[in-house]
Amino acid sequence: MKEIAEDEDLRHSGTIVEVDHPVRGKYLTVGNPIKMSDSPTEVTRSPLLGEHTEEVLAQLGYSRSQIDALREERVI
Repeated sequence: MKEIAEDEDLRHSGTIVEVDHPVRGKYLTVGNPIKMSDSPTEVTRSPLLGEHTEEVLAQLGYSRSQIDALREERVI
């Protein structure tokens, strides 16, 4: 594993990528195995628990006051 993590060719090709996480810090993970010149991808960290809750609820049509009420009632 150490050799894989330190292999510059794997990092350059995007097979192994370094991701920064606000809790975990920097870590190595597997990059996207599908590579297309016209459709580059970026590997990002997983979201924290509840990180996008308000955004998702807003997209579903919940108002700010409804979201606040759900938070006060400890639903979210």
